[in-house]
Amino acid sequence: MKSLFRIFYSGMSISFFGSMVIGTIGLSAMQISITEGWRPAINFSVGSIVGEVIYVRLLLVALNWLRKQERIFRIMEWLSVIIVAVLAIGSFKAALGHHDAKNVLLSHTMHRFWLGLSMRAISPAAIPFWLGWSSVLFTKGIMQHKKGFYNSYLLGIALGTLAAHCIFIFGGKIAVQKLDASQEAINFVIGCVFAVTAIIQVWKIYKKKDAVEKLHEMEDIEGSGEGASKA
Repeated sequence: MKSLFRIFYSGMSISFFGSMVIGTIGLSAMQISITEGWRPAINFSVGSIVGEVIYVRLLLVALNWLRKQERIFRIMEWLSVIIVAVLAIGSFKAALGHHDAKNVLLSHTMHRFWLGLSMRAISPAAIPFWLGWSSVLFTKGIMQHKKGFYNSYLLGIALGTLAAHCIFIFGGKIAVQKLDASQEAINFVIGCVFAVTAIIQVWKIYKKKDAVEKLHEMEDIEGSGEGASKA
């Protein structure tokens, strides 16, 4: 029982602190909360969590196969760059006063749950992140190839991510109200963060410091916990 709690706590802690790093998913949840309310933002968060849990569950049983899927990861990385760029452009348009302009990905045409799930599904950063940390836990004997350990680990991951997203969702909204900041100013700041994120992702791809490279590192150094963010 103590071992199950230990893996649960490990998954929750890793997921919480990894999600607290400012990234696409957390910022999107905060932006949805500010513009649409906390319920759609929670739906978005839950969708992204489902996608993350599916990722982790698959990698626990298919570590070697995942490491060989370079082409898939390259496509996912460029799709991720395009998504972040679109989010940035939409935020800048809103900041300039185009109230009728909406982010394509944050429009009302898709339920927030499915939006969160799809955005997480094409974000490859979570895979090397969890591949590294899962390897650490296996190496230290904290994780075992047993169903109970898998379930405890996944539950901890889900709760840790949800807790971090709640800080973005509720904390961001409260901060905006306390600071009495205008919607245009908030959209501009969020747009800047999205733009910088897109530039960093492109730089990592060209400098080979991206998810594919991290997967190669996992092949040479089993147990490396590299990757500070999942988003």
